[in-house]
Amino acid sequence: DKLRQLTSRSRCGSIVRTMEKIEVYMRGWLNYYGIAEMKNNIESLNGWLYRRIRMCIWKQWKLPKTRMRKLIGLGVDSHYAATIAYDRKGYWFNAGNKAVNWALNKERLINWGFYDLATAYQSLHVNY
Repeated sequence: DKLRQLTSRSRCGSIVRTMEKIEVYMRGWLNYYGIAEMKNNIESLNGWLYRRIRMCIWKQWKLPKTRMRKLIGLGVDSHYAATIAYDRKGYWFNAGNKAVNWALNKERLINWGFYDLATAYQSLHVNY
């Protein structure tokens, strides 16, 4: 429930600040529950959180022209980027789009400062 609040559509201000808050919360959460066997839960939560961050980024790129420019800058084909950018479906739907997933993939989000739960859980769970 706390993660929903941190990544809600109305609170998607600065993505860097949001990712920092998520990291602080999840680091404490993992240190508390880290000894439990919950690999599947962590992986599903991690996937949900990646999509939620992509949703916040998509919302931040408000105008279709901005979305198109950013997608092209991230390597998406211009025709396909225009099709997605001018799509009027919701933020959550577009966060699950293949091209948006490809443009804002795990590696790119981790380079931008996203705290990967699965990696942190694996490194923490080895100690127990």
